[in-house]
Amino acid sequence: MKVASKAKPKGTIRLKIKKGDTVVFVAGRDYNRYDATGKRTPHRGEVIQVDPRNAKIKVAGAGIIKKHVRANPQSSNEQTQKGGIIEKEAWIDVSNVALVDPVTGQPTRIKYQMGEDGRKQRVAVKSGRVIE
Repeated sequence: MKVASKAKPKGTIRLKIKKGDTVVFVAGRDYNRYDATGKRTPHRGEVIQVDPRNAKIKVAGAGIIKKHVRANPQSSNEQTQKGGIIEKEAWIDVSNVALVDPVTGQPTRIKYQMGEDGRKQRVAVKSGRVIE
């Protein structure tokens, strides 16, 4: 018996969040971070990697996982790869974050709008400002 696999969409897939954007968590594990005074402050960070086909992103300092790595003297990265436990960012679903509005500093949704030069631009819904 053949098991039907999930069909992947074809063509170009576009996310409204790009590499280098500042995002804030609105759900998930990093939404419930608490500071020293006991106040909840959702994590804010810069997007370091984007996977549009799976709708996942990596945010600097968020979703930290520990990975056990075996030493590999033949590795080309940084002369030789040392063994041990390394910490790195995990993939996070894009629905758990919202883009930070450049004007207000609050989470906002994004829409696309045609600019004066005829190119498509990302615009913050709350403030109406163009996001660079």
